[in-house]
Amino acid sequence: MEGVFGVLKKDYGFRRFLTREKQSVKVEFMLLCFGYKLNKLHKSIQTQSLGVTLYKNSIS
Repeated sequence: MEGVFGVLKKDYGFRRFLTREKQSVKVEFMLLCFGYKLNKLHKSIQTQSLGVTLYKNSIS
């Protein structure tokens, strides 16, 4: 999880929340998470690695 925060801070330039209320901070954080996941999906689509398994499931 710390890797995600590092990406948000370094790549997205996120340093502090713009809002102060608990509910508003929650919404702002969810928007950041949504943007992060959307960016990951876009990268997967662009590199055509969507749907490719990284390892074979050995559980029978």
